[in-house]
Amino acid sequence: MPLPRPILDDRSYEQLRDELIRRIPVYSPEWTDHNPTDPGITLLELFAFLGENLLFRFNQIPETARLEMLRLLQVPLRPAQPARAVVALTTKEPAGVLVPQGSEAKAGNLPFETLTEARVLPVEARAMSKAATEQPDEEDEPEVFGFFLRAVDALDGLASTQQAACYRAETVPPAGDGLPVDFGQAVDGMVWVAVLAPDEDTAGLRKTISELPDPAHLNLGFIPDREVPSAAEVDACPGEGAADPQGAVEWQISTGRMDADGNPVYLPLRLGGDTTRGLRQEGVVRLRLPRRTDDMGVFPLGDPDLAGTGDLPPQLDDDTAARVAFWVRAFHHDGVRFGKVLWVGANAVEVEQARKARTELLGLGTAQPDQRLRLVHRPVLASSLVLEVEGPEGWTSWREVDGFHACGPTDRCWVLDPEAGEVRFGNGLQGYPPQIGQRIRAVGYRYGGGAEGNVAAKGISKLATFASVKAANPLPAWGGADAEPIAEALARIPGELRRRDRAVTAGDFRELALMTPGAGVGRAECLPVFHPHTRNPRAAGVVSVVIWPREDSRHPTAPRPDRTLLRAVCRWLDSRRLVTTELYVIPPTYRKVAVAVGLRAKPGYGVEAVRHWVDQVIRQYLAPLPPYGPAGEGWPLGRRVHGPELEAAALQVEGVEFLEGLSVAGWDEAAGAWVPGTVELELDEVPELTEITVVEGPPAAPGEALGPVPPEKTPVPIPVLREEC
Repeated sequence: MPLPRPILDDRSYEQLRDELIRRIPVYSPEWTDHNPTDPGITLLELFAFLGENLLFRFNQIPETARLEMLRLLQVPLRPAQPARAVVALTTKEPAGVLVPQGSEAKAGNLPFETLTEARVLPVEARAMSKAATEQPDEEDEPEVFGFFLRAVDALDGLASTQQAACYRAETVPPAGDGLPVDFGQAVDGMVWVAVLAPDEDTAGLRKTISELPDPAHLNLGFIPDREVPSAAEVDACPGEGAADPQGAVEWQISTGRMDADGNPVYLPLRLGGDTTRGLRQEGVVRLRLPRRTDDMGVFPLGDPDLAGTGDLPPQLDDDTAARVAFWVRAFHHDGVRFGKVLWVGANAVEVEQARKARTELLGLGTAQPDQRLRLVHRPVLASSLVLEVEGPEGWTSWREVDGFHACGPTDRCWVLDPEAGEVRFGNGLQGYPPQIGQRIRAVGYRYGGGAEGNVAAKGISKLATFASVKAANPLPAWGGADAEPIAEALARIPGELRRRDRAVTAGDFRELALMTPGAGVGRAECLPVFHPHTRNPRAAGVVSVVIWPREDSRHPTAPRPDRTLLRAVCRWLDSRRLVTTELYVIPPTYRKVAVAVGLRAKPGYGVEAVRHWVDQVIRQYLAPLPPYGPAGEGWPLGRRVHGPELEAAALQVEGVEFLEGLSVAGWDEAAGAWVPGTVELELDEVPELTEITVVEGPPAAPGEALGPVPPEKTPVPIPVLREEC
């Protein structure tokens, strides 16, 4: 039999009062005055008021029981997640300004905190690529061909083992609002960064850098293109702390000196920190600059035709070239190329929407099991709390654990509920409790978070304590999310009991991916034993999780996750998978589909309205995100697009008398044409409705209005070179 549910009484004050008055003739017929002025009615109203309060308290029992179940099962609410951003700092101070780690930046009144230190120098950074292009033709481009020949002659010709690699210089947009530059097309596989002085006094800038009391570090901010690659280009989740799978990146600085053979001399730069994983994700690279001015400079050219040739930096216009203090370049020794880049900037820092709390005295130990103490601020950011307990030998730092299951009677450990800001100690058998009179303090922690931290580009505009430093984030902040509502926490109790916060089954991966904090996942599907690179559906030990964003303004009908979303889900699942599982978090693969519908409207119904609703129904039926799709969960992966199935959906529209016909066609990439008939989808594919035509009468041919799908065009800058006297 089903479990019984409690029958609750939710009558209001008015209902109780009216019911009591209706009973008066039954129990006291002689009582005929039922007006509010009667003292008896006043007593009845008092009882009704007290009864409503008692019922209200009684109705809280189920809710309280569920909250106690959360506490009993030790299922805490998921805390708010802080937003992050890369911010570029600028100053006009000649000697620069030291901005320490933990400085406060603001977007209006919303505080952010810098995660890295930065010596803000009066410099700019201009990233460039030597993008491959075709060799100019002598007849079509005689002037450009002349420049090409003079450059080859300036190199004293090419040896038999050499080949001319023509390129055009492409500059990464300084403001971050332009088209990305593809460094995968660079002929030398390098990222070139020109460090520019505010004026033409480049020697003075180099002298200032060399005379700083501490070795100067150049903070380079890096933001790759967030457009999602295909599933075949997504790497397996590497795990926390894994090394860059592409190998280390070599950084060098131009010295301004030439060797005996006339080749430019570069010196290696030491890394002071790198949060970009080898220029593969947004972050900051800290480069330690040389102490000597002789180790920084621009290469002198006796022949201007040598500019940009060989191992020399790319050529700049005269005004910009006069401000170059030195060049910095990055490359992989194994020849691996970098991808598309949106922004590169100097004096960059990462910021997080959080604040640092001061030292707090939490209380005294009682030697009792399960002691609980509260912090002043919440929610607490993960791994930021440092807790110390005073003992015979002074203050001792205790370690944080996820649970007390692996703790022994003498282990000094504690568990944190970050959303509630509550610290819990062991019971003496699992975890050692603080003893009587021992003081407990939080040395420091960070708190904050929320969706309000996802500010727009240029939203972070100032530093709180540095009036001479200006700030601006070139791209919007990401990752902020509000704390989990109680209703959602109650709904995931059955899953938590089943999963134990571990991803083992396909359902575990799907449910955990949907719960990724701050990611905004709209849908997740798990494909066991599917390898996205080889498309092998029987790859042992491989799990692929397909992710859709909750919304995508650039692709509203075919939402695609960006790199930030894929990385967030990958990091969330990677710590919960089995060691033997090879995990891939991939975007969906879309197959272009065209639908043509011919219908007949019922008498009395407007044809345009009926056509509009049929159009909407089919779009929603083929949509990939909930609450649309055949079952309200989005179009299933790998399910064919069948004409009769869409006919059944279209016939549900009120006003459709019958269908003259419905045709479906899929786009064949290899043939470059529409193929009519049922569209069979691969295991990881969903349809993208590229075209739909709904007419009264016989249907048109699907894809006829759209025609062949044109290939995506990539803008190619074509410079016009003019020789000036």
